Amino acid sequence: MLRSMGNNRGDTLIEVLFAITVFSLVVVTSLAIMNQGTQAALRSLQLTLVRQQVDSQAEALRFLNTSYIAAFSPGLTAATASGPAKVYAQVLELADDTGATEASPFGTNGMTTCPDAPPGSFILNTRRATMGNTLLMRPADTIAEVEYNPTTNAIVASRGLWIEPIRAAGDATTGYTDFHIRACWPAPGLGTPMNTGTIVRLYEPRG
Repeated sequence: MLRSMGNNRGDTLIEVLFAITVFSLVVVTSLAIMNQGTQAALRSLQLTLVRQQVDSQAEALRFLNTSYIAAFSPGLTAATASGPAKVYAQVLELADDTGATEASPFGTNGMTTCPDAPPGSFILNTRRATMGNTLLMRPADTIAEVEYNPTTNAIVASRGLWIEPIRAAGDATTGYTDFHIRACWPAPGLGTPMNTGTIVRLYEPRG
């Protein structure tokens, strides 16, 4: 009788330990799934915010291009232009000085870190409609964005966001420039960064 009671107590202890183990596994698995869901939601939010930054750069480019076309006359340069047309003329001269015929590799498989903005890249101050250069560019901490001074609206830094201008050869009167807008930032819960971008082709008169 005593031996039987001892065995029952041993079985009960094993059952309790097994139950605790199963419960712990369920809790850990549930927390891992919740954490993955939170990270996926955060990545989705980040992508939405970065797309807004990219769209703002594209709209600023279109505005500058329209201003340049309206002010164009043969021989117009950044030295002779004014206002937004001057900024677009500066962008075109930057593209000519760089002489790039194609954009840098971006978004390729196996990319483990965000690339640096190549020479000739720039960023636009969408609040002032002015141009910033690569000296303002920094790696992204959380998302790709343009950081502004809240008092002066000057660009403090462009974090993981840049524009590469590729000016195509045209005829004597017209041509176009492809603007490759790139964004790259660290992705929560992933070993590789997230990236997005777009290409804006704008035509301009020449001569």
